[in-house]
Amino acid sequence: MSERARQLTVGGAYAFTTPAFPDERGVFLSPYQQAVFVEALGHPLFAVAQCSYSVSRRGVVRGVHYTATPPGCAKYVYCPSGRVLDIVVDLRVGSPTFGVHDAVELGGPDFPAVYLPVGVGHMFVALEEGTTMTYLLSTEYRPENELAVTALDPTLELPIPRDITPLLSERDRQAIKLREALSRGLLPSYDASGQAEAALYVRPERAAPDR
Repeated sequence: MSERARQLTVGGAYAFTTPAFPDERGVFLSPYQQAVFVEALGHPLFAVAQCSYSVSRRGVVRGVHYTATPPGCAKYVYCPSGRVLDIVVDLRVGSPTFGVHDAVELGGPDFPAVYLPVGVGHMFVALEEGTTMTYLLSTEYRPENELAVTALDPTLELPIPRDITPLLSERDRQAIKLREALSRGLLPSYDASGQAEAALYVRPERAAPDR
């Protein structure tokens, strides 16, 4: 695997770094490079269905968000401006790493990016004013498919910095704890997530030419 790709503890999640080229004008970088991604995962990134970005004040906590599976949603995220502590949480019931999280600081000198497979939860803490996060999504955003567990659940032990006073949306303030989501059957299964993930990378067969 390339030294610019790192497999995270959460199964199927990866962090990537990209070289930056600064000069007196500013900086040039490529958050996604297909050759590096293919070497790590064995295939290119999914077909992007939606590209979104958010701008956050320092202390904003977004998440832990996840998508009902099916349909599920894989993500590729990076921080082009500011800094965040990006956190991946394994919410897939039956996963060997269920309940485990990884934390990666994005927006630093190596401009890391993170790949999140279908079924895992995503959250981040904005560490600077005006922080921008960019998301490449494998499915379009549908509010009815979007779910959340609270980032403040003590059983998850998510590493929100102590010098941060969390700023949450009303939705995230009302989010339930992991145990309740599990008991209510709201979490994706590991098997269904794996099937949805695999379906992202199935190449459609080309029709035979007319003769």
